Amino acid sequence: MAEEANEDIKAMSFEKALEALEKIVDDLERGDVPLDQSIRIYERGEALKAHCDRLLKAAEDRVEKIRLSRDGKPVGTEPLDAE
Repeated sequence: MAEEANEDIKAMSFEKALEALEKIVDDLERGDVPLDQSIRIYERGEALKAHCDRLLKAAEDRVEKIRLSRDGKPVGTEPLDAE
């Protein structure tokens, strides 16, 4: 049931998910949220965090570094973490 309530998270951008996660943290830190609601929003926070982690990992995988020639001119790109 919690998964169904969090279906909208899959379509969120990193920025929107992070904003929603920050609001949840603020709400929980305030401490005036009823226990049952705290549990629901905590679970949503966990789903938002996992989504942000996935998006961040995908972005990191796409990052490339620029290769320079001996004279300092760009000659192409290569994966950031070349093995």
